[in-house]
Amino acid sequence: MRAFHKLVMQLRMLILRRTAAERLDDELQFHLEQLIDENIARGMSAEEAKHAAMRSFGNPAALRDQARATWSWNSLEQMMRDVRIGMRTLARTPGFAIVSILVIAIGIGANVALFTMVQSVLLKPLPFNHPDRLLMLHGVNGRFKFEPVAAGDFYDWQRQSHSFEQMAIWRWSGFNMTGNKGELPEFLNTATGSWNIFSAFGVQPVLGRDFSPDDDRIGAPKTAIIAWNFFHRRFHGDPSIVGKSIRLNEQLYTVIGVLPRSFSYPDPLIQLWVPYHLDNPADSLQSHFNHTSNVIALLKPGASAERATEELNAVQYQIHQNLYATGVVHDGVSSRSLLDDMVGDVRTPLYILLAAVGCLLLIACLNISNLMVARAAVRRKEMAIRAALGSSRLRLCREQVTESLLICLIGGALGLLLAIAATRWLTTRWTDMPRADSIHLDATVIAFAIGITFLSGMLAGLLPALSATGRGLLAALQDASRTVGSSTSRTSLRKSLLTIEIALTVILLVCGGLLFKSFVRLRSIDLGCTTRNVLTMQYFLHNAKYQKPEEIVAFHTQLLERVRRLPGVEAAGLTSVVPGDGHYGDNLFTIREHPPLPTGQHVFALNRSVDPGYFSTIQIPLIRGRFFSEDERMDRDKYVIIDQKFANDFFPNEDPIGKHLRVKWQSTIGEDYEIIGVVGNTRYALKAELRPMMYFPILSGIHSRTSDVTLVLRTQGDPELIALPVQKEITQLDPELPISRIRTMQQIIGESTADSSFSATLVLAFAVLSLVLAAVGLYGVLAYLVTQRTTEIGIRIALGAQRDQMMGLVLVDGLRPALIGVAIGILGSLGAVRLIRSALFGTSPLDTSVFVTVIATLLLVAAAACALPAWKASRLDPMQTLRTE
Repeated sequence: MRAFHKLVMQLRMLILRRTAAERLDDELQFHLEQLIDENIARGMSAEEAKHAAMRSFGNPAALRDQARATWSWNSLEQMMRDVRIGMRTLARTPGFAIVSILVIAIGIGANVALFTMVQSVLLKPLPFNHPDRLLMLHGVNGRFKFEPVAAGDFYDWQRQSHSFEQMAIWRWSGFNMTGNKGELPEFLNTATGSWNIFSAFGVQPVLGRDFSPDDDRIGAPKTAIIAWNFFHRRFHGDPSIVGKSIRLNEQLYTVIGVLPRSFSYPDPLIQLWVPYHLDNPADSLQSHFNHTSNVIALLKPGASAERATEELNAVQYQIHQNLYATGVVHDGVSSRSLLDDMVGDVRTPLYILLAAVGCLLLIACLNISNLMVARAAVRRKEMAIRAALGSSRLRLCREQVTESLLICLIGGALGLLLAIAATRWLTTRWTDMPRADSIHLDATVIAFAIGITFLSGMLAGLLPALSATGRGLLAALQDASRTVGSSTSRTSLRKSLLTIEIALTVILLVCGGLLFKSFVRLRSIDLGCTTRNVLTMQYFLHNAKYQKPEEIVAFHTQLLERVRRLPGVEAAGLTSVVPGDGHYGDNLFTIREHPPLPTGQHVFALNRSVDPGYFSTIQIPLIRGRFFSEDERMDRDKYVIIDQKFANDFFPNEDPIGKHLRVKWQSTIGEDYEIIGVVGNTRYALKAELRPMMYFPILSGIHSRTSDVTLVLRTQGDPELIALPVQKEITQLDPELPISRIRTMQQIIGESTADSSFSATLVLAFAVLSLVLAAVGLYGVLAYLVTQRTTEIGIRIALGAQRDQMMGLVLVDGLRPALIGVAIGILGSLGAVRLIRSALFGTSPLDTSVFVTVIATLLLVAAAACALPAWKASRLDPMQTLRTE
């Protein structure tokens, strides 16, 4: 009960504090009046009685403070008093307050936005059961450690491993969906997975049922499970779609389930899933050479990933020993967590950006700290008077730290709003960001925002507070008005803070410059073909409708005839994939005229299928021989064109024309193709090295390599204007054939460089913003120093110093911290660039031009920031300066 009564008394004291304070004042006034009355009764005059009572009673303010010190909630009251003092102080200097708040808001907002991305993408567990036990399994082939897996390997692993609770396989696919009731046909990005793919994740459909083993077998009824976004977009969220049929590639598939909204693996673009056996040829299901799939595995409780991988390596070793002589078989297995597999490509860019915004926030704090040191110097006499009246150093420091905390709290609130907008912008602009649907502010992000806000407030305010209330504070009462705040120690502090600020800016500028130069190098890579006024669009002729080679060739031929007659079309061609748009596929081959390769040794080349007009359309030069002719189609297709890289690698000292390549397209022994031409090299991806490439006739009609087609058009003007007329021509040929991925070559290049461009631009923007802050800080320091040295400068000029000498003196004084900061920053950059080495392309981490440009830019900016205060110092009137003193 005693504790309860004590708590009640404390709460009453908190709620009725103002009333208690008024009662205390009334009581003190009553006792003072009593003493006055007693003195008057002794014969003193009213004035003498009051003075005598005051001497006897003591200082009412001090007594009031002593009495209030015994109350509860004093810390809260002192904090509120400090807050009120801080608010009044900031209100007296609105310019300083606004600038400081904006600076810290930008720093905190950028940090919260990037931390939201890092936490949501890299740190947050995957939304599956037992995400820490989910592994991605890959094949190992020499130096390539993360290769796709062959189905035959997967089924052997599944049968012979003992460390996994489940193992599932999936691969990318695509279907043409026929429209119903006037709906347009649509190409769907899909995935095919083994029957246990969702149970491995611990995910169940929200409507309908999961796949069963009976669904995932050859000859089973065709079933599909659709994604949540496709369910709402195409079927308007109607649950009756479960159990109904949809037409995919001219065949009916029964929708048996709808996936939950939270499931977006491996990509939100996946619209539906079908069983693995339904979308893979029977012969490929047992093949150990067709490496096109991905394997997910769930470890058993207590099993280690290392031990499980060793177990699979033993299995794969036996597979390799048995089959390496007949084809390419992986010689090992590698594994990594599913999270690492999903986010590996963005981990480094995200951490680079987080480090950049961390430097930006530190620079912002240093800038505010510098401003507060200047304000503390101006208020030094005020602080001295308050100290003389009895204020402790702790109280004076607390007030100044409270002021910086107020700045950071207001800036943090504004920064949180900026972070919300910035996060949305980052999510939409970073198009290939994995787990983008999981990026949002949560309790962890809010806690991080609060933490860095208070940390920034302490960092920005503590050092100036300690400097302003240090030794010699009372000596400020003896200073003349023109010399207040001219302490050498405080001047050195401001210069030191500025030096650190400039050093951090140099590091940011160097990293941003290297990333930007890397991006420029990437964009300037020659793909080996024209990219101007070129439009591409894809379509897929599925074998349910186009079963015969004659039907495939007839469609391709009619389409080319139609689009070549369209106004504005200069040339048109067909290919399986255009340069810069990905790997697509490669094939083993042998050269008939060369000796057989040693057992187990194989050579590969990328393969492309093209029509006779493709090379001239996209302007790939002919180096030797000829292009395909219109006659080389159907069963007269045994011709091949190679690129210069292929010729250099495999025919270094001989003419390849007339030689023959044996490729296993249609049989296990392979077919011979005569080399009729050599063309220029093209890159399958901007960042990829050149690889040998071979081109086959697309008019052969072989479904496996001529039905997935990219139409390429070179136009006279804007290529996008021709897209609609071309689509109309395709619709007239086949109303149920959807068109996908309509892009110009410039857009393909832009997609390839989007991530590099985005991260480089952001880091460079942060660096430029830091440069501006450093320039402002340098100008502020020098302007302050000139103000403090006005008397000295006036005396120097009066004694005969030349004005250009004074300007040089001030410039040197201002540039000294800049030069020291640049030197420290260069040393720091040497370590920082090692962290971004993997993000660079075609650029050395120690690129001399970048370092020289950064040094020159920062020194020019520093000189410009110092020029105005130096010029003002040289124009001082010595007589007027001395007269004011």
